[in-house]
Amino acid sequence: MCGIVGIVSTSNVNQTLYDALTVLQHRGQDAAGIVTFQDDRFYLRKDNGLVRDVFRTRHMRRLVGNVGIGHVRYPTAGSASSAEAQPFYVNSPYGITLAHNGNLTNADELSRDLFRTDLRHINTNSDSEVLLNVFAHELQKLGKLNPTKDEIFAAVSAVHERCRGAYAVIAMVTGYGIVGFRDPNGIRPACYGVRETEVGKEYMIASESVALNAAGFKLVRDIAPGEAVYIETDGTLYTQQCAPKPHLIPCIFEHVYFARPDTILDKVSVYKARLRMGETLADKVLRERPEHDIDVVMPIPDTSRTSAMQMAHRLGVKFREGFIKNRYIGRTFIMPGQKMRKKSVRQKLNPIDLEFKGKNVMLVDDSIVRGTTCEEIVQMARDAGARKVYFASAAPPVRYPNVYGIDMPAAGELIAHGRTVEEIQDLIGADWLVYQDLEDLITCVSDVNPEIEAWECSVFDGNYITGDIDATYLANLEDQRSESGKAKKNPEMATDNGIIDLHNDED
Repeated sequence: MCGIVGIVSTSNVNQTLYDALTVLQHRGQDAAGIVTFQDDRFYLRKDNGLVRDVFRTRHMRRLVGNVGIGHVRYPTAGSASSAEAQPFYVNSPYGITLAHNGNLTNADELSRDLFRTDLRHINTNSDSEVLLNVFAHELQKLGKLNPTKDEIFAAVSAVHERCRGAYAVIAMVTGYGIVGFRDPNGIRPACYGVRETEVGKEYMIASESVALNAAGFKLVRDIAPGEAVYIETDGTLYTQQCAPKPHLIPCIFEHVYFARPDTILDKVSVYKARLRMGETLADKVLRERPEHDIDVVMPIPDTSRTSAMQMAHRLGVKFREGFIKNRYIGRTFIMPGQKMRKKSVRQKLNPIDLEFKGKNVMLVDDSIVRGTTCEEIVQMARDAGARKVYFASAAPPVRYPNVYGIDMPAAGELIAHGRTVEEIQDLIGADWLVYQDLEDLITCVSDVNPEIEAWECSVFDGNYITGDIDATYLANLEDQRSESGKAKKNPEMATDNGIIDLHNDED
């Protein structure tokens, strides 16, 4: 999962891009990058690390220009080296940079075609570089010295024809503007907003509406599946549907975990969805154990707080903050390496003993993926004096890997894969384990938008909506994503020829 942002402004965009990326930091903590444009040149800074660590004052001063894009990244099957930090750049045609959130399910096939047919070299393992070269090649095929909106939209249409999977994209074309688009199923989110100034209108495209709000932009709407939004450098905006048969089937896990609660995704409030998750989870508890002995409900901060609060209210029991979070530790779900994830749990959370002693505690998490952190947290609760430790997941059992840009690992590393709820309960050491039902989760997120035809729920039900995923694909994915598979990979080196790169600047 990644976060993307692009701005066409009437003044320098460096600070606004930086601020937007800090708001989107929850979507990726592995790497960050910004590229701006001025006087026929791109200015790039990207590296591994958090936004606050990648960009220093000396970098910000040199990221000049009124147009720019930014990216925060966490790796899935690709390498975690800085060579795969985004945005990516290609010099032909025009000079194009691109930031991408999602995953192409036919990236290997496209990479081969790009070399054999399009005569383009791919220098990393990143499917984002593949997508960039597909877009660049299709734009170059049109052969126009000065591309208009029609050429831009035609290139996006060709991308939809060639690329499969999930992708939300922002690309910047030298001297012309930025274009944002979503895959024809709208799996990954993207929206755009406007800000009125005395000089004229400014536009921002971003993964989540909260990035717009934080920068003073007013949300216009979500980018529709298959649609492209093109903003010229003078602030002129065009939109066009570029896919023949688009369907809005967004990823449901955005609402469970990834998106910030103050975000609106495809007209659905993430906060309200999580409130409803807590209500339906409480209803399931009351169905299964109407005479429950829960004394207190506690969230495993921060993503589950909204659901836990509403669950406690519905059950009529106390809501307490039993764990204090160290906010200087990253999100354990996206930490590379199982050992690092496990070690970080006790660094990240510290129990308040008086809230646990002698009580039957219901712990609430947004989901259970590998289960290792759950086991640690249950033991922490027992060590703090809890009499009984119950555990509730606001999401259904995660039984299948994700192929659309979330690093849900090999099936064998998912604790729920091939196991019953009772077996999982024993593995994490809980006295009782309660999962959200998938039907209830879908009800929770199916809000005010009748345009949502269905939800992408593959991690729960194994149904991959792009229709191109088979056993062979999943086997190859498991080899790439398993901890052992990742350990075999060596970081790759790459350069960004053709860009003024601030990566190694020490002035």
